Amino acid sequence: MNNLLFDFTVDKSKNTVFVNREFDADLSLVWDAFTKQEILDQWWAPKPFASKTIAMDFKVGGRRFYAMVSPEGQEYYAIQKYTSITPKSNFKYLNAFADKDENPFLPGSDWDLNFSEQTGITKVSITIYNDSLERMEKMIEMGFKEGFTMTLNELDILLSTLKK
Repeated sequence: MNNLLFDFTVDKSKNTVFVNREFDADLSLVWDAFTKQEILDQWWAPKPFASKTIAMDFKVGGRRFYAMVSPEGQEYYAIQKYTSITPKSNFKYLNAFADKDENPFLPGSDWDLNFSEQTGITKVSITIYNDSLERMEKMIEMGFKEGFTMTLNELDILLSTLKK
């Protein structure tokens, strides 16, 4: 196992989850992995689920509408509405589960992703703010930490194959 940073903190007083994760890959590749549909779909789901992007327009005011697909073919939808993008350093979006017609189940959560690179190691710092403690606790109860940890590990594996 490598000694790259992985930190997952829940702050109930602020309804916020903080995730810091380092990847042994350059910034451009990690940025692309978070912002390009063809790469996102290879890792943005904890196994055995798969990610299937239905629509994506990575721009301020744009969105990604996607499904987490179970091994049995059951689809669980979510929508990410991009609110701010600073290329290769930060982007923000409102994330919410949704129905198959893109109607969001509110409240959602606000995601703020920051990217930085030092000597070939890219750090991604993610702040996930929830409108209510109840929503954050539900997210945690649903296995968010375990699922997101598995998902980020999938990205780590994918990056090692992409950078060759």
